[in-house]
Amino acid sequence: GLVIMRRSDNTLAAGFHMGKNTHVADFDWVNPERVLISMTEKFGALDQPRYTGEIYAISADGSDAELLVGQRVQSAGPGTRIQRKKVEAVVASLVDDLPGDDDHVIISVRPFRPDPYTRAERMNVYSGRRHTIARAPVRNARFVTDNQGVVRFAVGAGTDNRQKLYYRAAGDAEWELINNEASGGLRQWPIGFAADDQTAYLQAEQAQGPDAILGFDISTGTRSVVLRDDTVDPSHILYRNGSRSPVGVRFIDGEPRTEFIDAGSAEARLYRSLEAAFAGTRVAISSQTADGSLALVYTGSDRSPGDFYVFDAKAKTADHLLSRREWFDPAQMAPMRPFEFEARDGLVVHGYLTVPNGSGGKNLPMVVVPHGGPFGVRDVWGFDSDVQMLAQAGYAVLQVNFRGSGGYGRAFESAGARQWGKAMQDDLTDATHWATEQGIAAKDRICIYGASYGAYASLMGVAKEPELYRCAVGYVGVYDLPTMHTRGDIQEHRSGETYLEEWIGGPEQLATVSPNRMASRIKAPVFLAAGGEDERTPIEHTEMMEKALREAGVPVETLYYPTEGHGFYVEANRNEYYTRLLDFLSRSLGGKIASVAPAGGDASAAE
Repeated sequence: GLVIMRRSDNTLAAGFHMGKNTHVADFDWVNPERVLISMTEKFGALDQPRYTGEIYAISADGSDAELLVGQRVQSAGPGTRIQRKKVEAVVASLVDDLPGDDDHVIISVRPFRPDPYTRAERMNVYSGRRHTIARAPVRNARFVTDNQGVVRFAVGAGTDNRQKLYYRAAGDAEWELINNEASGGLRQWPIGFAADDQTAYLQAEQAQGPDAILGFDISTGTRSVVLRDDTVDPSHILYRNGSRSPVGVRFIDGEPRTEFIDAGSAEARLYRSLEAAFAGTRVAISSQTADGSLALVYTGSDRSPGDFYVFDAKAKTADHLLSRREWFDPAQMAPMRPFEFEARDGLVVHGYLTVPNGSGGKNLPMVVVPHGGPFGVRDVWGFDSDVQMLAQAGYAVLQVNFRGSGGYGRAFESAGARQWGKAMQDDLTDATHWATEQGIAAKDRICIYGASYGAYASLMGVAKEPELYRCAVGYVGVYDLPTMHTRGDIQEHRSGETYLEEWIGGPEQLATVSPNRMASRIKAPVFLAAGGEDERTPIEHTEMMEKALREAGVPVETLYYPTEGHGFYVEANRNEYYTRLLDFLSRSLGGKIASVAPAGGDASAAE
């Protein structure tokens, strides 16, 4: 649910909830008294709620709660021609809250069908009345407005997955194609406009190295580099309070840092002041009052799940508001250290190493944790519950941003295309050898554990390198790659079929890199977990992997939940999974297991 409280006396002003099986997903203040709310809902047998695409609204005093747009909007009835709201099954999302207009916002809407065309609409936040102001010239598009609320950019991709960026000079102008991945090979994304709307900013891929932030002169069409890091892409754009104007960028090359378009701007000075006050943490301004006098500030780190403060800009004071997990002592958590190494072909690969607090960091049992995705996804510096759990159990944890990962430029990501089980897997192997050569990991006490693609990489790890790992864990994984072309939600769209062919490979090429067809090579014990309602990696993958392992005589343990999806959602199910995970790892590596929680307390690791 959503709760609104008065700052003056911390009393409840309003609340919003919709009953059983529904959850507030996100909210946005769109004027001083009106909040827009998006929802998720638990459908059918699936445990984890899903985004409904509906937008609700409520006033700050609790009045006028109403569904504005979505599939459950109902007609006003046959007795009237006045229909304030459109009755149609669409997915809606906020594009621009229009700071200068308290009555309206810009939203994007798209129908419930694969690879749709999107339209932008102006919507009244009280009545839900809306009308179309722009139609995307490309499928799967999102829109970007200028500081006047005019839709100026549309960026999307058709079934060929080749991104197209369109621009228009005004709200009634024709769309102009200004970047086409199909011809140039690189993508560009609009991120906003300068305060005078004479310069737009784009994040642009480069032929080599990381993405750059470009200034796009709308009068001449010329582009120039404004900000760029030597190693990593921009990870987050910082905006001027209450505007669509980018002022800076957060880069995560090791620990996060910020860079600004104008280093002398008020925003840059504010961030530098907060970063100095909260040294060693990632600082983010979550929101501000319209006049900038108060700011909600988030601070977090590799050892802290995060705290929120109310910062008074005039008094220069920060009052603690709440902690995300106040029962966690950051001093007891394990630090995360960035590292890099050269893979066997000379490619520089980055990652993070976490060692148990106070361990000395040498000759440790180690768990290699490949991330999911895999393409365009990466591990970053910050608090990670799985990593901290493993470190508290006594393990070093190795996270590797193998080729194909996002955040290091187009060329690095493209280097992973069609490399499942090949060069992507070799990067994990090379990182594991690096950790043993550095004396961090005891080479006879290493396991590999991952989810989704990470589960695939874990089972491929013990199949391809049977002498390297002592055990493997696959959580909601994909193991029979040809089946990806016939089962799951990716291949249901034509754009998904294109993705499978270009990034993973055709069915005839994938049998030789499918771990369920290599079970005879696996010598280490395996733990598999999956959900019966998983549409991304259907449970059949895990069942095939289990069958192949049993036929090969490999010790295998399983945990199935028929109503879970792509990752366990129900707390009791997660509790059992992690308890069994720690027990399984302990039998192979000797680390701690989960203890039984005392009455009124939390479970902890025990010998």
